[in-house]
Amino acid sequence: MSSTRQAASSIPTQAVHTAEIVREYGPFEGSAMVAGVTHDGRHVWAATGDRLIAVDPQSGQIARTLPCSGDAGTAFDGRHLYQIAEARIDKIDPATGKILSSIPAPGHGADSGMAWAEGSLWVGQYRERKIHQIDPDTGAILRTIESNRFVTGVTWVDGELWHGTWEGDDSDIRRIDPGSGAVLERLQMPSGTAVSGLESDGAELFYCGGGPSGKIRAVRRPHKPR
Repeated sequence: MSSTRQAASSIPTQAVHTAEIVREYGPFEGSAMVAGVTHDGRHVWAATGDRLIAVDPQSGQIARTLPCSGDAGTAFDGRHLYQIAEARIDKIDPATGKILSSIPAPGHGADSGMAWAEGSLWVGQYRERKIHQIDPDTGAILRTIESNRFVTGVTWVDGELWHGTWEGDDSDIRRIDPGSGAVLERLQMPSGTAVSGLESDGAELFYCGGGPSGKIRAVRRPHKPR
C-alpha cells in the first residue's frame, strides 16, 4: 500500500465556486437521513439506514426499495450495488436485494463515502481524512490518498476524483489530484447544507446526500474550459 500526503498550499481563488443546487429531492417518508448515494444510469440510489431507495430523478418519486442496511457510502459497478453497513461492505443484487458477498470495510465502522472506478472500490474514511482504493473481492487496501478535510462522499467522473466534506455547518465538493491529494477545485455549499454522500451522473450533475435533512440534492458540475 502506498500513501501520498497533500502538500500544504493555498487553494487558488479561481478554483473556488459557489455550488449551484439545481434540484432537491425528499425528504422521503420513512427515511430520517440520507447517507451514501450512487447512480445506476437511471435511478439515484440512497442509503437511508434500514433500506436502500431508488429515486426517479425526473419525478422525484421512490421507484424501488430494498431492505438492505446502509449507514455510509453506496456504489454501483454496472451490475451490482455495494453498500457500507457498519464494519462491512455488502455486494448486493439490485434486482432482488440479496447480499451476494461481504468484505471488511477499511475503517472498521468509521467509513463514509464510496465509489466504483477502474475495477476498484474507493472508500472515504471520515475523521481519518483519507480515501482508500480497495480490492472489491478481498477488501485489501491497494493505496491511500490523504485529504486535508473530513471526507464524506467519493466519486470519479471523466478521470477526475471528487469528494465531499462536512465539518460542522460547512460542506463542499472538491476535486483533488488522485496522485498527491492536492485540492484543485472546490464547490462551496450553502452554510448548514451537509454533504453526506456523493455521486456523478456521468454528465452534468452531482447527486449529494443531505445527511439528517433526509434530502438528496442535485448540484451542477462545473464545465471544463475549452
